[in-house]
Amino acid sequence: MNKTLGYATQNATAPLGPFDFERRELRPRDIQIEILYCGVCHSDLHTARNEWKNTVYPCVPGHEIVGRITQVGKDVKAFKKGEIAAVGCMVDSCGTCSSCKENLEQYCEQEVIFTYNGRDKHDKTVTYGGYSTQIIVDEKFVLHVPKEFKESDLPGVAPLLCAGITTYSPLRHWKVGKGSKVGVVGLGGLGHMALKLAHAMGAHVVLFTTSSGKTADAKRLGADEVVISKNAEEMKKHANSLDFILNTVAAAHNLDPFLELLKREGTMCLVGAPASPHPSPSITNLIFKRRQMAGSLIGGIKETQEMLDFCGKHHITSDIEIISIQKINEAYERMLKSDVKYRFVIDTASFKSKS
Repeated sequence: MNKTLGYATQNATAPLGPFDFERRELRPRDIQIEILYCGVCHSDLHTARNEWKNTVYPCVPGHEIVGRITQVGKDVKAFKKGEIAAVGCMVDSCGTCSSCKENLEQYCEQEVIFTYNGRDKHDKTVTYGGYSTQIIVDEKFVLHVPKEFKESDLPGVAPLLCAGITTYSPLRHWKVGKGSKVGVVGLGGLGHMALKLAHAMGAHVVLFTTSSGKTADAKRLGADEVVISKNAEEMKKHANSLDFILNTVAAAHNLDPFLELLKREGTMCLVGAPASPHPSPSITNLIFKRRQMAGSLIGGIKETQEMLDFCGKHHITSDIEIISIQKINEAYERMLKSDVKYRFVIDTASFKSKS
């Protein structure tokens, strides 16, 4: 077995702390990765604190992983030792259902196995994530980091594995591009990636935020316009004008003011997953303009690789703050206060430090 240093929480109210465990021996198609950087996602906090009521403890979060391959199984063909590689939110799926066959493993009809808090389909052990020094993953769920990224870019690449693909997938699915007018609701880890990606796709991008202090930063990130969503007059100016809205807010809020901004047959896609439900929207806002409200998860492995290649081509990385693993509990509290621009990333070299 492969001894691994990690950080775990033991129950819903306990802080994360050191946790030693063992990774499995390599299977023929497995890849062993020394983790260099791991992003800190709001889903990590939701899971660590059992806000979705499905956490298995001890829990080692982390699904935005970039690292160096240290070993490959005997049947691995597409990767080699020494290559920089990445792992996102999934580490396996059934591989046989219609979704898997369409490269939509995230919607696997049998069981998608998540990078943490899942169960390995072979030995039924609980999966442990990227708040650790290494990970072993089937090659099908490992991604190539494009050569356009330099070593200094790698910390900012890590959040692309969740924040990047979570926003890229719906933008692509609803065919955002030149000529599109796109709204982004919320400027956080997901929202700032949505601005960068939609801008790179050629769309006219409008950010909707409750904070007037975010205007300058939003425009730096790619917004053409910034609207304070609490200001009814500002909102009214965009009524019936948007082709697509990507709502990234992970807290329950009134959806009606945003639905009213959509053109006839426009779509609002929700990607934030609040701990409590949104108030039910008015059905008439949907009926009278044939508008749609939808949701989106992440992307399949093929699309995630496409996203990484797109980001490499356009030199897109996440805006980050690097932290040591010892600061993870402080980072969670700061994340709850939106006190980060815009994603924490753990430098796993800090596992070697005692402070």
